[in-house]
Amino acid sequence: MTIKHRLGHGALRRVVSWGERSFRKNLNSLEAVQRSKHQALMSAVATTPFAKQYGLNANTSWEDFSARVPVTGYSDWASDVDKLRRTGSAMIDSPVARFQPTSGSTSAIKWIPYTKQFLAELDGAIAPWLADLYRQFPRIARGSHYWSLSWLPTDMRDDGHAELNDDMQLLSAGKRILAASTQAMPENVAMAPTSEGAAFASLVMLAADRHLAVMSVWSPTFALTMLEQLSQWRESVADCLDRGDWGNRQNELGFLSCPRNLIQARLLRDWSGELSADFFSKFWPDLALVSAWDTASASRWAGLLQEYLPQASFQGKGLWATEGVVTIPYAGQHVLAYQSHVYEFEDLDSGVVVPCWSLQKDQRVAPVISTGSGFMRYRMGDELRVSGFIGQVPTLTFLGREDGVDLVGEKLSTMTALNVLDVLADRFNVKTVSLVALEQSNSAGRPGYIVLLEEPQGSSVDEIEATAESILLEHFHYRLARSLNQLASVRVVCSEDMRDFYLQQCRLRGMIEGNIKIEPLRRWDGPVPPRLADVPESSRLIRAVV
Repeated sequence: MTIKHRLGHGALRRVVSWGERSFRKNLNSLEAVQRSKHQALMSAVATTPFAKQYGLNANTSWEDFSARVPVTGYSDWASDVDKLRRTGSAMIDSPVARFQPTSGSTSAIKWIPYTKQFLAELDGAIAPWLADLYRQFPRIARGSHYWSLSWLPTDMRDDGHAELNDDMQLLSAGKRILAASTQAMPENVAMAPTSEGAAFASLVMLAADRHLAVMSVWSPTFALTMLEQLSQWRESVADCLDRGDWGNRQNELGFLSCPRNLIQARLLRDWSGELSADFFSKFWPDLALVSAWDTASASRWAGLLQEYLPQASFQGKGLWATEGVVTIPYAGQHVLAYQSHVYEFEDLDSGVVVPCWSLQKDQRVAPVISTGSGFMRYRMGDELRVSGFIGQVPTLTFLGREDGVDLVGEKLSTMTALNVLDVLADRFNVKTVSLVALEQSNSAGRPGYIVLLEEPQGSSVDEIEATAESILLEHFHYRLARSLNQLASVRVVCSEDMRDFYLQQCRLRGMIEGNIKIEPLRRWDGPVPPRLADVPESSRLIRAVV
């Protein structure tokens, strides 16, 4: 570890420890903290058109606010956000630092205003999380860290969106400066003109860093893809490490300094390319922690990542969306980030929305948050279970998304799937059954989607697949997952009795006969049904698959 890393970790650990003190001190004052957050938020929105619409002012109580303001979704804020982007019309009394994209098509991306107040709320969740990391995993202070929070598809990597790639902007300015001295690579790696170029540069820098201590990603499939790319590009990466330059990628990556490490280059040249714990233990011997999603659909991939990187401890992520943070890992649990936003929860059994201090163990709930972005009583489509408490603060287990499918972070909705099926049915005169998400959608074992059709009309599979893929690529997070090679391209499988096959699969998955209905979007866990295995090239014209 370099002196720079040692000093950076020491200073950062002290700063986040100060930030954690308030979090730890107020664990038994949940209601008081939340009411204080609420009043501060009321002061910030008091002069806005929203406040006038609902009769709010700086002194509006929690109870009056909840009674007057309906639970909202993004569609309720879309016009306000559009006006804010065009004219600067205030949604809240806090300057906007940037607009962050989240799910939606390229023509209807959801843009979340990241105001100064909202960023401070996020920073307030990061401090206790990092402080707890240093305490639980002291070895992480002995090396460099790789934190990957977000990526953009190639077609959004222009000057107008450059700030969106700067993940360190989630931290306060002081923490950002300190954290930069602990990182395995500079922030501007994400500014490469293409996502492939950014991935290659990241791999070279990670490969050069024998003292890598932390690998933090959101989706475990993102990290698995990186390991696979390291195998595929090992000769090219080794060449860069031998020479200390970017070779034929110099024009694209010349703005970055290429690292040199002859030891790591030799290890890559001696490697067969097979992903194995033995190789990665030698390659990154100081790796102390891997952090990634490990609940719901991510659990299988998180387990595989742990198999490849056994030298490191593993920590699952909390629930952190573009719209706000709900839980952070803390003291071995996922704890409500109660000092960040204003939190309510909808009881999924009764439909009643209650304050966070009223939660009971084992309740199934969906978060409703009011934040410094200007979004009030914003319902997030996540299903959680109250698993316990630390002091008065609830701990919550993520159960999954209420609507749609999310294999690797692509966030496909039922409406997106329905659009795909409708377009295919109309354009190709076929009967569509469902769009099915599988953890292993092809012979390579990669997650992806399969369109189920029946009553073939002799159309070309390639043409239908290309059409389905083009529609899905309009969806921001699907396009991102495809550009990062986390998802296989969509496939089409047809059979004259596909509906019967679909219903049989539902029955095999424990669904009650009378409750089964054909949905436009389904996720099927477990082994790939034999009928959905890769179709041989000789069968590329649609016909009954038996």
